[in-house]
Amino acid sequence: MDYRESVIFVTGASSGIGNACATFLAKKGMRVYGTCRSPSSYIRKADEYFEMLPMDLCDSASIAKAADKLLSAEEKIDALVCCAGSGFFGSVEELSLDEAQAVMDADFFGALRTIKAFLPTMREAGKGRIIIAGAMEGIVASPYQSIFSAAEFALEGLAQALRMEIAPFGVEVGILELASFRTAFGQRRKEAVSADTSPYKTGLEKALGVLERDEIEGLDPLVAARTIHAMLAARRMPIRKSVGPARRRLIALSRRWLGTRLLDRYARKYFRLV
Repeated sequence: MDYRESVIFVTGASSGIGNACATFLAKKGMRVYGTCRSPSSYIRKADEYFEMLPMDLCDSASIAKAADKLLSAEEKIDALVCCAGSGFFGSVEELSLDEAQAVMDADFFGALRTIKAFLPTMREAGKGRIIIAGAMEGIVASPYQSIFSAAEFALEGLAQALRMEIAPFGVEVGILELASFRTAFGQRRKEAVSADTSPYKTGLEKALGVLERDEIEGLDPLVAARTIHAMLAARRMPIRKSVGPARRRLIALSRRWLGTRLLDRYARKYFRLV
């Protein structure tokens, strides 16, 4: 990919993986457009050499407006990187349908809306790359992260089907499976109910403790940004990349050689539920 000519659109660029990605790609010479809900209230850092556009993942009109602004200015898009998303913690029993729908609307349908906004331009140009920054929970679900895991599984299925559909048009699709990074993602994670009032109190506290430990000891977001850059720079973009601490990636890798019962047992032990 010619860095001097490439135009990249990165969702969720105000923090975490999205911000690290947009900042890193812009420093590499790409013309990067990031998104967040309210750019006017966002405090930019000195090294953020990318343009920030207002966009709400749950609003198709907002996404269309951001896409139109980029395409009007650049007349093309070379790559779309979907980094935006949110977490949710709680038992299936205590999760409300409204909460579940809100997570799916942002994490899954938000990516779908954004892809649909840019895909016609890529298809007509006969080239383009789409990277979905998902999570390890799209390979192996985590206890008490049921709806988040469901959204990540849905993104895996979307990427696989989309890849086959648009391959004849020269558009590539890859998915990045992320685990345990030092970002504010965990701090913004919503919870269904207080653990103090839940019949699942013991399991919730143990699983949340493991998640918080993993996030504190997680990798720098720059590691993910470099991986995304490598995927975009590759002559042929990888279909799948896993990035994160070895102990988290091992759970996902174990799916290939452990049966379901053994995998469940291993995951429950990891989250201290035994």
